[in-house]
Amino acid sequence: MRFLPASDTAVVVELSDLDETTRLFTALLAADLPGVREVVPAARTILLVLDPRATSPADVVDRVRAVEPSKELVASGRSVTLDVRYDGQDLDEVAGLLGCSGEELVRRHQAATWTVAFTGYAPGFGYLVGDDPLFDVPRRSSPRTRIPAGSVGLAGTFSGVYPRESPGGWQLIGRTDAVMWDIDRDPPALFGPGTTVRFQQVERDLVVLRAPDPEPVASPFSVDVVSPGVQLLLQDLGRPGHLAEGVAASGAADRGALRCANRAVGNSPGTAVLELAGGGAVLRFTGAGVLALAGADTDASVVAADGTRLPVPAAQPVAVEDGDELRLGAQRSGVRTVVAVRGGPAVPAALGSLATDTLSGVGPRPLAAGDRLALHGPAAAPHAVDPGPHPVAELPRRGQVVELDVVLGPRTDWFTDEAVASLLAQEWEVTPRSDRVGLRLAGTPLERRRAGELPSEGAVTGAIQVPPDGQPVLFGPDHPLTGGYPVIGAVVDAHLDLVGQLPPGARVRFRSRAPFADL
Repeated sequence: MRFLPASDTAVVVELSDLDETTRLFTALLAADLPGVREVVPAARTILLVLDPRATSPADVVDRVRAVEPSKELVASGRSVTLDVRYDGQDLDEVAGLLGCSGEELVRRHQAATWTVAFTGYAPGFGYLVGDDPLFDVPRRSSPRTRIPAGSVGLAGTFSGVYPRESPGGWQLIGRTDAVMWDIDRDPPALFGPGTTVRFQQVERDLVVLRAPDPEPVASPFSVDVVSPGVQLLLQDLGRPGHLAEGVAASGAADRGALRCANRAVGNSPGTAVLELAGGGAVLRFTGAGVLALAGADTDASVVAADGTRLPVPAAQPVAVEDGDELRLGAQRSGVRTVVAVRGGPAVPAALGSLATDTLSGVGPRPLAAGDRLALHGPAAAPHAVDPGPHPVAELPRRGQVVELDVVLGPRTDWFTDEAVASLLAQEWEVTPRSDRVGLRLAGTPLERRRAGELPSEGAVTGAIQVPPDGQPVLFGPDHPLTGGYPVIGAVVDAHLDLVGQLPPGARVRFRSRAPFADL
């Protein structure tokens, strides 16, 4: 086994093959190692996410070495057949790469027996290994930003189905209307490790179905979305503990801002808030309440029905009456404003959380104009309103240079020495193609030392993934959980809130805490 740093709170265990990985993963689940929060299997690696208050990477390495891999592999005994329309936009190109016709590729994809080796990337996404050696396909040199739900793809020796619209670098050969993930189904994922999958060609048009949104809880207190601005979401501290099922923790991009706003209105620290990216929202309240803002420096005011306007200072409780509107204008610094309301939202939870995962679709959908969000009301908050003072962090502006500490690894040795030096020496610009999934950075491309495909492996929030075009992607809270592009380093946990507030046009300089080395 090889042990590699994945961040300051995570370790990658590298093994020789999928069989060895599966056996150790089974044993690690049974061992329930102290301080290990998550265990995420992949093709030849296992990602261990740690609780830094309970353990250290060095201690975890020693404990993993003492674990005896399982002698038995558990098969699910389940079999699934998927109807596929083979009209993917990469079908002919992939056939050319494999030296066969498109018809031959389709025939052999159907004839192969595929088995779910592990799950990840997103809820309901299974990595399928087949018994036909033909299928060994390089990923795209630059990932697409939008792949439709139900797309059937190939990457390396794997096949897979995208559960919902998301970015990705797999080669697309077809589509299915099977619902890969339904949180109201038991189990939610159509695929599980060990499931046998067969693909069956159909010519009919396919429509991917979407599960209906749950009914909101009735309440005399609510907020109407007059305008959602650029993006308006519900967020809390996320849903940890589900990474191995392909479900990201998600949660607030700026956890400190969430805690600050909740403290000001008397909520528990992790109570769900509204997270606004980009400014421009208008919210109208039914019933009296108390709100507070934190995060991005925003031009904000409460406007009463008679037109009276009251400015809203950051991190301070502000009373609202029935019919009052909160108007959020331009953001002067940062990119995400948090709005906490005393008592919090009265919305059904998904896997114990109200966080909206924009990649996977788990949690409440993004709020739109005309939506009504039920609230528990002021009496539901457990603490008294706290007028402060609450320190307000200075957040980055467009053009400003921000330094972020990183831990090099796990795949730093896939890059030339010059590329590693360039990662740390230059200023990277945050491009407008950035969101909660990841920040796309622009600069001098990073050159690889090692060519070829990296078998898909787990990655953490803050990971700096480098596609073949050499332009890094800095993973945000809604990032893919596994991927096949090498990760050169990861931003430390203490700087992730700052990452969540980087606006387009800001510039980033990475600062390594130590040279790259195996643990």
